Amino acid sequence: MTQDEWDAYIAEAAKLLGLALTDEMRAATRANLETAERMAKLVLDYPLDDHAEIAPVFLA
Repeated sequence: MTQDEWDAYIAEAAKLLGLALTDEMRAATRANLETAERMAKLVLDYPLDDHAEIAPVFLA
């Protein structure tokens, strides 16, 4: 997402939640969302073999 798209998202989310955010809070929120987006991209872009075995589930 672009910076403007994140800003619009943050503004709408804050409105829905009834939060009053300062400019500093908006900038920190945008930074956290951009970091989360980069981390998600790493996971989503990781190539997986179509025939890979799923991880086992251990129950106690």
